[in-house]
Amino acid sequence: MADKKTFVLRIDTQTYEAIEKWAADEFRSINGQLEWIIHRALKEAGRTVKTGPEKPPKKNDPA
Repeated sequence: MADKKTFVLRIDTQTYEAIEKWAADEFRSINGQLEWIIHRALKEAGRTVKTGPEKPPKKNDPA
């Protein structure tokens, strides 16, 4: 497993609640959902670094 960095994130309540619901819908933790959102955004922007084989997408993953 890759090393993970810890940091503080401040977001408004409505955004947090939206992420919380999305995470529940995808059976992920809020932290896992945020990691997935960030990874997806980096991938779409062409800014990811290949670190190994990619996990297959979930059934309802549009990407």
